[in-house]
Amino acid sequence: MAPETDLSDLQLAVMRVLWKRREASAADVHAALKHRDLAITTVATILQRLEKRGVVVHRSEGRLFIYHAAVSEPDVRRSMLGSLVESVFSGDPAAVVSQLLAAQDVS
Repeated sequence: MAPETDLSDLQLAVMRVLWKRREASAADVHAALKHRDLAITTVATILQRLEKRGVVVHRSEGRLFIYHAAVSEPDVRRSMLGSLVESVFSGDPAAVVSQLLAAQDVS
């Protein structure tokens, strides 16, 4: 069974750090997200929850957990877009394209 990859904004921010760095500790992710003013315990909790969902995995270096993404960014995008199409556009991808074209000045 594939991991559930509909992510919140904060979870997605954490995943972007892992995709960019390939692997990182909770402290590394915390430092990368310093502009969000999060506690390191919050970052650690997010990583643990993402691991329970199968989105990240960790390896140990002594007492330190080093996390890396278990799913690719394109897979998460595809999953989240599929969920958006289902929930907002009643499963109609043509409606998504129509909405995007209507919202942009396409020449």
